Parts: sequence; structure tokens; C-alpha cells
Amino acid sequence: MQSIASMTASDVISDAVLDEVFSEEDEIQKAKLLLTLEDKATELGVKSKFRAMVAAYKRVEKQMRTAAKSNAAASLDNWTNFEGPYDRMYCGAWIAREDGVWVQNTGTMDVQACYHPTLPIERLKNLETGEEQIKLAYKRNGRWDEIIVPKTMVTSANKIVALSGRGIAVTSENAKLLVRYLADVENMNEKYISVQYSSSKLGWVKKDFLPYDTGIIFDGDSRFKQVFESIQSKGSDEAWYRHVSELRRSGRIEVKMMLAASFASVLISPLGSLPFIVDLWGETEGGKTVTLMLAASVWADPDESNYIGDFKTTDVALEARADLLNSLPMILDDTSKVSARIRDNFEGIVYDLCSGKGKSRSNKELGMNRENKWRNAILTNGERPLSSYVTQGGAINRILEVECGENIYCDPQATVETLKKNYGYAGKDFIDVIKNMDPEELREMQRKIQAEIYDDEKMQKQSISLSIILTADRIATDYLFKDGQYLSLEEAKEVLVDRDELSDNERCYQYILSEVDINRAKFDPMSNTAEKWGVIEKGYAIIYNNVMDSICKKGGFSKKSFLNWAGRENLLQTQAGNMTKLKKVSGTAVRCVWLKMERDSAPEEDNFVSIDDLPECVQEELPFD
Repeated sequence: MQSIASMTASDVISDAVLDEVFSEEDEIQKAKLLLTLEDKATELGVKSKFRAMVAAYKRVEKQMRTAAKSNAAASLDNWTNFEGPYDRMYCGAWIAREDGVWVQNTGTMDVQACYHPTLPIERLKNLETGEEQIKLAYKRNGRWDEIIVPKTMVTSANKIVALSGRGIAVTSENAKLLVRYLADVENMNEKYISVQYSSSKLGWVKKDFLPYDTGIIFDGDSRFKQVFESIQSKGSDEAWYRHVSELRRSGRIEVKMMLAASFASVLISPLGSLPFIVDLWGETEGGKTVTLMLAASVWADPDESNYIGDFKTTDVALEARADLLNSLPMILDDTSKVSARIRDNFEGIVYDLCSGKGKSRSNKELGMNRENKWRNAILTNGERPLSSYVTQGGAINRILEVECGENIYCDPQATVETLKKNYGYAGKDFIDVIKNMDPEELREMQRKIQAEIYDDEKMQKQSISLSIILTADRIATDYLFKDGQYLSLEEAKEVLVDRDELSDNERCYQYILSEVDINRAKFDPMSNTAEKWGVIEKGYAIIYNNVMDSICKKGGFSKKSFLNWAGRENLLQTQAGNMTKLKKVSGTAVRCVWLKMERDSAPEEDNFVSIDDLPECVQEELPFD
């Protein structure tokens, strides 16, 4: 085939070109060629003619398949005989009618495999894993339905009974026969059951970017089908670019930063980085949600019920959502609306999102573990900075915070209406640009920007995240908007946090030591003071557990976060996996925090109370009123 780039309008819709495309045996390659040719036809103004020709070729192809099946077994009557939209399939020794599926028996009775029409109509092959699923069509109460299930489910009599919960009449009695019937029909019609390539993830999959590169279908978590389907183009690309360019000219850092972060999400994987969070916060009604909608409209329908999610969910659902989006930005509205199920571990969830991988979880149907993975930007908003919920350094280092001012938009409602009517163009345009760039050119651009940021003595991990955002902004400005409205380095640096500001747990450590020093008498067993906080022994401040609660609360620190950090820093003596240890005070075992007072002091190994040595009653509180 001649180069598509050099084709004329008559070439694109010629029989010679389409004959060559439809003779391609590789279905993925055929789909790619058709998509590329359609883009060329659009460019040449013959899109409608091209689509009409492709439709005609597909009709002819289907007719040829039907004829081939008829000719292959013209003398046999063993074909499926179901009323409905599906082609007849050869089924060998099976009887397949409106009243069910039967196996022909040499005796006096046929044996029923299913009580209603059922047949495999499509194979689905996952692009990331290579695992196959099967699409089944079945008819109940006069209505056809379709379901997609793992291939392994329909090849095992023990597993296929689970389909009873999906509406298929299968029991332990007929399970083996139904497995045999489905396997026979699939294998006897292998040439005619199409292979549809599928994905449970979006974004970069090998060298392709989904959903743009192939005509794939979604085979992932059904909870997120709406999210998957929201990623499309609608309305006018011209209207979107015109309106967003006007917003960019306003010079608002909120608009530029969140828009650039949305584009930057798809650069994280190619640049070998980790996920990061960009948080837009502020107490005023300045337009935080509208700005998230703007960021979402780059890729998808920005309606809050479609692409944009929130924190009113579970940790498992957040991981699954991140895994689905993969390279595309995960946008979550209002950090204050945290569900009760994740509130107690919100800090840990933020940390996990920034790590780029979830916990391994069992797949009930496949009997295997699958680890969720993602490399994207997470865009959030709320009245408080996200860092106020988080003290773990690893997580804080990947949070960039933008304070939202007042009145970002002159007419926020007009912006919302424009975005809901026009969306999904800029993301595809951006991916086209990235694919045409030399990977090393992209990496070098990011490295130069990072070097400029890091000269300012700020956190390295934050500088990496910010450099990716600025790289995306530069590319989008030069190739998409072409308006010269760059996000300046100086205003972008304002979202970085000084090293000292990041060490909440370090500051907590110093605060506790200062409190211990100020209140030395409360740690002296010979002191006459009535209030006791603990004891100081061998380089450790042994602080009663409830006193530690009070100190952290007074200083405005998270005790749980501090203890986790102190454990990692080898500043604690622990016992049986507990961050506290028992200490005998006047013959009573009291639970205490054993905190090292000097970083270089050696830990004590055996100075704790054994469980076997405990009295019948263990004192958890202070041993006095």
C-alpha cells in the first residue's frame, strides 16, 4: 500500500486500497489502518464517502461468511436455529432451538444442556494481559441479553454454575453439558466468531494509547463503565479551544496549573516518574469545581456524574478507579467529603495513590491475584489543603498545592455550559503531538526544567512533579493553543513547599523532646510533683501513652502518623508489633511510648515487660488520679 500521507481523495475511497485493507488477517492492524484512513478521508473532505464504502465492504464480508458456512455443511441440518439477530452457527451433534439446547442421544431420550437459546458470539482478548473473555448471548422471556465472562468460567463445570446468577439456566446437573456445548460451538465456528480486542485500562498500553489507537471495548470493572464511556469527543473542538484560550489569557494560576496538570498526567509513564497530586484548595467559592471540570474536559465529559469522582467511596474503589484510568488524570472533587469507610486511614490512602500501586487482591473468578497499577496525576480540591490531612513525608512530597483565589471566572455558568457541550478533543490532540516527538527530546525538555526548579533549594520529588507539569504546559502552549500563555517558572514555584515545611513528623519529634525537657520534674521519680508523665532511662523518654496523646493533641500533630514515622526512623522501642511497650511503675504495668532522645543512641533490646511476667491487670492509663 502506498503511503497514506501521500494519498489523494480518490485513493482513499478506491477499491484497490480497501481490498488491501480488508484482506489483512491481523484484526488489530486492520482496525488501525481503517482509523488512519478515516483521519485522512476527514482531512481530504471525503469522510462520508469513506464510511459508506467501509460499511459496504463489511456487508459483503458478512454475506461471504454466511455463504461459506452454508456451503461448508449444506448437507447437515445441525445448525443453531434461534430467532433473533445472530447468525446461525454450526453446532454438530447438538440440537439448538427456541426451546433450548439438547445433545442428541442414541437412546430414546435427548439430554438437555440448557433450557433456552445460548451461544458464544465473540471472543475478547485483553491487550495488556493477553487473557481471553467470551461474550455470550442468551434469550430469556423472549428477550436477548449479552454478558462478558472470563474464558475460564465457561470451560469448567464447577465455575459455569456461577452464571445462574447472571440469568443463564445452569445447575450442577447440566453444567458439564453446557460447557461441552459452548466449547463445541466456539471451536466449530472459530473462523466466524470474531476476536474483539479489549482493555480494562486506559492510557499507555505498550506503544498504544487507549482508547484512541484501536477500536477496543471495555472489559474491566462494571462499576466504571460510565467513566470509560465518558472518554469521548463531543461538540466543537473550535468552541472548546476558543473558550479555554480566553480563560488562559486571564492569567489565573488556578486555570493554568490544573489544565497543565491534566495534560501532564500522560507524561508520567514515558518520563519514568511516579504519580503526584495537584490540590486546589480555598475556603471561598472561587470556582474550584469548575476548574476541575475544565481539567476533565481535556479528555472526557466533565459532568460531575461521569468522569469526575469523589472521596465518598472505599479504598478498594479508589485503587480500581486509578488502575482503570492508568495514564489519564484521576479527578476527585471535595476532599472534605471523605466516606466514613476511609476517614480513619485517609492518610494511608493518599500515600498509596502516590505510590502508583495497590494491594494484591484475589480474583474470585480466575483464582489469581492481580495488582492494580497506575501512573497518573491526581487532581483534587477542597476547603483545606490536602497536606493538612497528611503528615507522611513520602506522600507530602508528591502533593502540589494551589490556593484558590476569588472569582476565577467572570461567568462560571457560561464556562460550565461550554465545557459540557464541547469536550474530549484536546487530549487526543496532545497524544498525537507526543507520539510524534522523539522520546529523548521529551526527557531532555523535562530535565532542563527540573534543573531550573531545583536550583531554588526545594524538594527534589516536588521538583520532578512540577517539571512534568511545566513540560506539558510548554507542549500544549506551543502545539495546541499557540497563544504564548506559558505557565511561568516563577509562579509555578510558588506551589512548592520548603523542606522545613514538609517535616511535620520531624517537627513533632522536636516538639515532644522540648516538652519533655520543659517538664523534666514530671519524669523524675524523686520529684514531689503529683503529676507524672513517665521516666527517663538509658537515653529514652518513656512517656505514658495517654500523656503522649495529650502532647500530640496540644501541638496539633497526628500521634498515629508520628509513631509510624518514628518507627521507620528507628526512634522507638516496640513490642510484638505494637508501637508502644509496657513499663512497670510501682509494680503496675503501664503502656508507654519509648522514644529515643538522641538519634545516635543505641536501642535497648530487652528492657520490656514480657507477657508472661504481667500481673493479672495491665494498667493502660496513668497510675494516679
